[in-house]
Amino acid sequence: MSLDWEIVDRRARSGDQPGVARLILEATEAERLAFAKAVEAGVKGADPDLRWSAPVDPGPGYALAVLGTAPSAARAATMFLRRQLRDSWPQIQFARFQQIADARQLDWLGELGERLCARLPVRDVWFGAEWAFTAQVLQAAGAQPPVTEGVVRGWLTRLIRPQGERRPPLSMRLRDDPYLDLLLPGVFEIDGMGADIYNATWGEGSALPKSGIRFHDAVAALVAEGRLERKTILAAIVDRLARGDKPNALRPFVLLHDELAPTVDEIAAHALDYARLLAEGPGPVATVAQRCLRTLDDTGRLDLDTLLETSVPALLRKEKTLVKAQISALEKAARREPERAGEVFETIAAAFGHPALDIQERALGLITRHLAALPADSVARIADASTVLAGDLPARAAAVFGTTVVAEVAPELPPYLGPAPMPAPITSAAELAEEISVLVHEETGVRWEQVLAGLVALHADGRRDELAAALPPVLDRYSGDLSEHLWNQGTALGCLGAAITAATGLPRDHGTHQRLYGAVRIAWQEGRRGGSGSDLSGGPDGVLALRVAEIAVHLNGSMMPMLVATPTQVNGNLDPEVLLDRLARAEAEGWQPWSFDLEQALLRLPRGPVPAEVTARAAALTSPAGRQFAQWLAGGGLPDPVSELFVQKPVINEGGFVWGLDVPRRMAATLRPSRDGGLRLERQLLTLDPPEHPQWAPDEFEDLPGVLAMVLPHHREVAAAWAIGELAALADQDQRGSGRLLPLLAECTGPAGPALVYGMAYTFGAKQEADRAAAVDAFLVMAAGAEPFAGAVGAALADMASDGSVKLNRALPALTDVHRSGASAAIWELLTAALPPLLAAGHRATPDLLELATQVAVALGVRAEIPGLAEVAARPGSSRLVQEAKRLHSALTS
Repeated sequence: MSLDWEIVDRRARSGDQPGVARLILEATEAERLAFAKAVEAGVKGADPDLRWSAPVDPGPGYALAVLGTAPSAARAATMFLRRQLRDSWPQIQFARFQQIADARQLDWLGELGERLCARLPVRDVWFGAEWAFTAQVLQAAGAQPPVTEGVVRGWLTRLIRPQGERRPPLSMRLRDDPYLDLLLPGVFEIDGMGADIYNATWGEGSALPKSGIRFHDAVAALVAEGRLERKTILAAIVDRLARGDKPNALRPFVLLHDELAPTVDEIAAHALDYARLLAEGPGPVATVAQRCLRTLDDTGRLDLDTLLETSVPALLRKEKTLVKAQISALEKAARREPERAGEVFETIAAAFGHPALDIQERALGLITRHLAALPADSVARIADASTVLAGDLPARAAAVFGTTVVAEVAPELPPYLGPAPMPAPITSAAELAEEISVLVHEETGVRWEQVLAGLVALHADGRRDELAAALPPVLDRYSGDLSEHLWNQGTALGCLGAAITAATGLPRDHGTHQRLYGAVRIAWQEGRRGGSGSDLSGGPDGVLALRVAEIAVHLNGSMMPMLVATPTQVNGNLDPEVLLDRLARAEAEGWQPWSFDLEQALLRLPRGPVPAEVTARAAALTSPAGRQFAQWLAGGGLPDPVSELFVQKPVINEGGFVWGLDVPRRMAATLRPSRDGGLRLERQLLTLDPPEHPQWAPDEFEDLPGVLAMVLPHHREVAAAWAIGELAALADQDQRGSGRLLPLLAECTGPAGPALVYGMAYTFGAKQEADRAAAVDAFLVMAAGAEPFAGAVGAALADMASDGSVKLNRALPALTDVHRSGASAAIWELLTAALPPLLAAGHRATPDLLELATQVAVALGVRAEIPGLAEVAARPGSSRLVQEAKRLHSALTS
């Protein structure tokens, strides 16, 4: 019989896999090979999304047709890896697959399996379904899989997340798996594999916490019964821990290590590895290493030189419990080998460099008790090491060692040099095309201004042919971003595509042009963005989209040689004298800037009075734009809006169930204009009513921090009010990335209102270190300015720490970094505002804050009273809160 694609396609679309297989099996091998090109063409011509729109996925039937006609493994693999077929691998009836392979006597089935293995995913493996199919292909060919990351991830995921209701325990699945010995080593060798175990939530018939318990129990069971060699597995664990990984990826191996409970002999075989882990490993791994080394030490099998060498970096770790345990181990070693006590206590003196004062104090106290028995040369070296002590400890050390107290001097905050000037303008169509390509991937405010200015200037300069040659390929390459779709309407990038179309003379989309024209007309007539007839955002990001839409609509109707709103500095500031020169040129050449371009220019002018010469020259302008500029300067520019705190609370039903975001509260801010400045743009910008309840995962401005900051560069409180939800989510939802806004706002000007203050407090309490670092950078820049703000940030931190909205322990390292970077005076202002309410509430992180306050107070030489401090310092007992309160009180009053 002859094969016909229409018949094969019909049976595949109806889900008749046996019917497709029968057609293949009834044909001769020559007919199958001759039919291969028709199958390839049919599959390639089918809709890739047919499996979602058709009643039955045709992919499995297509796969059987490919296997039945492909002339080689390479051709078959190419087709199997197409999306139409790849998504359907789990639905292929493998009995039919096997029938066809046997009938054709394929000698390349193993090669097909290897080629598919090479393309297995290493992310989003889900249930390992692609590996499951590939494994069947390999088993049918009697072939072994290559040990690649995709293979190991798929194999492991399939084992720990099996599908189906009835399944044996993981230990049994591992024992019976044909690839256990081949692929299990890869679980230990490939970075990130432990995260797959950690994130596996499917338990034995029910969901379990993300702990990886099943895996370590199963492997330990196979070790116990002799199926896996204990020595090999233990060596693989130690090697994995020594090479490091993310903490959650190492946890399953830490659990497995504990489950195996290495003997003293086994620990001794890896002593050097444990020593390195104690110094360099993550906290839980270092704890395991320390416990193993203590076991060796207790049995007399740890060389003292190894202990001393290992202890120096261990004593500087941030985990206080681990450091204290190491100090205790060293003290024990000194008692055991008194002839080397000097070396031991010199090593303990390394803890003088620990950032925590209580650790420094413990080391100093221990050394003081044994000082009389130490050799003189050791005492001298310990005295030299004591110069790094902080807080009140230098004076105590000086009394012990008979040395002179060296006063700690707070580092000076370097002067802030101000924002950088804008980069050089774009001067060629090729450069413009390159910048637009980069802009699609990363929308920065500076790059947007360069692109818009370059597009208008090159078009006005008569270089339309250059633009027509350079820009259409960019439109084609990024058509999804630079053309309007349902998900892209009203965005600045969508409007930019229309502007490029206008600049290059390409046929414009009539519907898009009408929508943009309508949005610009509504913004002019009604002063609004968004709502009926406008797809633009009503927020600050909508201002950029409106300006781009204005260019797209008017570019070929009114030839503007330049944009007047292009800033002169990267924070969005526009020098009044530069704007004056631009408007004077416009008046001399007889053209008027576009309306919203001019309004954006006025909103970028700096606060306060301008030079009298600029005011006088502006008053002499006679064009409408010139007169508006002069009036704007005479009126003092845009006044500060009224910004007030607004508390958002979660929705809780009668049964106590929280709908949406489960947080105690979230701080937001309302905005109201203090007066109407006469600009159409300002009404929506300065009017904000946040929703009553906190929003889940807000991300409106996450990718546009520069765009947001540059709309009103001298009213940073406005940008902070619009974005405070995203800054809050850094702390109460553990989101990431939005902290990038704060350094940009710090380079802007204007008073720090409640939104900026609480936004900075939230960002200090962010989960991600990169966001906290952004808060540090912003704080340092603002501390170098004249605007007071630090006390308000401290009060906000204390306020939100009171109910757990912000975790204060996250903020402490960032605050310490600010102090060490030179902004000690500002940090002291923050601490003195935060401590009184925290002392009254007895917050658990207060001792750490008191410790930092002591270091700052000593560095600044402060003598002051903090409300509530003396009362806490006078309490009986030796709790850390009382001890740190006494330390700070002594530093402030001695």
